[in-house]
Amino acid sequence: MITVDGRDTGLDAQGFENLEQLLIKVMEDKHLTGRIVTDVMVNGEPFSEIYPHQAEDVETAEIESVEIVSMPTSEMAVNITRELYKVVTLMDHGARRVAELFRKADDGEALEVYQDLLDVTRDFMGMIGVLRGEFSLKKSSNFNESAEELSSLFSEMVEVIENEDWILLADLLEYEFIPAVERWKKVVAQLREDIKEVARAA
Repeated sequence: MITVDGRDTGLDAQGFENLEQLLIKVMEDKHLTGRIVTDVMVNGEPFSEIYPHQAEDVETAEIESVEIVSMPTSEMAVNITRELYKVVTLMDHGARRVAELFRKADDGEALEVYQDLLDVTRDFMGMIGVLRGEFSLKKSSNFNESAEELSSLFSEMVEVIENEDWILLADLLEYEFIPAVERWKKVVAQLREDIKEVARAA
C-alpha cells in the first residue's frame, strides 16, 4: 500500500520497477501539491534521503508498503521563520563578539568570526528572499529599508576592512549593525504573519 499522510494513493508498488519510479508517479499524480516531504517510510523503516540514485536501488519486489509523511508548505515556512528569528539572535551575538575581539586587538580571531557572521547574514538574506518569492508576500517598506540598510553597511565595512581600521569596524558593528539586526526581528515576525495569511486564503 502506498499512502501519503495516511491517505491511500491507490497506487500499487508492484506496478513499478523501483522506488524512484514510484515516488515520481506520486508527484506526477499531485498527491504532494503544496506540501513538503518530511519523511518516507519503506516497510515501516525510515528512508530519509530521497535521491534518484538511491531510490532506484530499492526494487519494488522488496517493497510491501510506502508511507510518505509531509506537511503543508506554508506550515514549513512558518517553522522556518521561527528558525530565522533564532538566526537574527545569533547575528547579534556574533557582531558583539567580533567587536569585542577587535577592541582586544585579537584581529586574527575577530576576522574569522566576522567571516562567519558574513556567511550567516548572506544565508539569512537568501532564505528571506526565497520565502518572499515563494509566497508572493505583500510589499513591506520595513523589509526593503532593512535590506538596503544591511547592504549599505556591508559596503561600508568592506572599505573599512581594506583600510584595516579595526576599531572603526567594531564601532560600525556595535552602533549600526546590531541595531539594524534588531530591526529584522520585526520584519521576520511580519513575514510569519504574512505567510499565515496567505495560507488561510489558499
